[in-house]
Amino acid sequence: MIQKRKIFLPALILHLGWMTMSCGPKEPVVFKGVKNITVDMSTDGKPLLKGDVYFYNPNKGKIKLKDIDVVVLVDGERSAEVKQTLDFPVPAQSDFSVPITARLTLKENGLLNTVLGLLGGKKYDVTFTGYIRLGVHGIGIKVPVSQKQEIKLR
Repeated sequence: MIQKRKIFLPALILHLGWMTMSCGPKEPVVFKGVKNITVDMSTDGKPLLKGDVYFYNPNKGKIKLKDIDVVVLVDGERSAEVKQTLDFPVPAQSDFSVPITARLTLKENGLLNTVLGLLGGKKYDVTFTGYIRLGVHGIGIKVPVSQKQEIKLR
């Protein structure tokens, strides 16, 4: 009986590990950028950054977008954080977009300059770093996000 357990347990662990790895997407979802960026004021008077995040799913199977956890750096300074929990179905081998909302964290002394820059259409270097979490057959997979864009707000 002991001999069977010594063989069965490692075989079971290897089989479960192989099944877990084979269920995941073969290629990572590609972060393509952010478009339609606007800055609005929330009901509490704080600025909200809104936009559409574009991705591409190169895999042959459908997946679900579960979480977005991304930090937004504007000209090298942390300016916003996007934390959204979703249950967004993503079709196979297609582009898709997700609307996001981020609360801006502007420093008091730079608020006037930032607002004037936003109104004047100033260009900003915006960096998005963090991850998205996908669901594939009930298994969560984190995909890193790291993208830098030059954005002109109107």
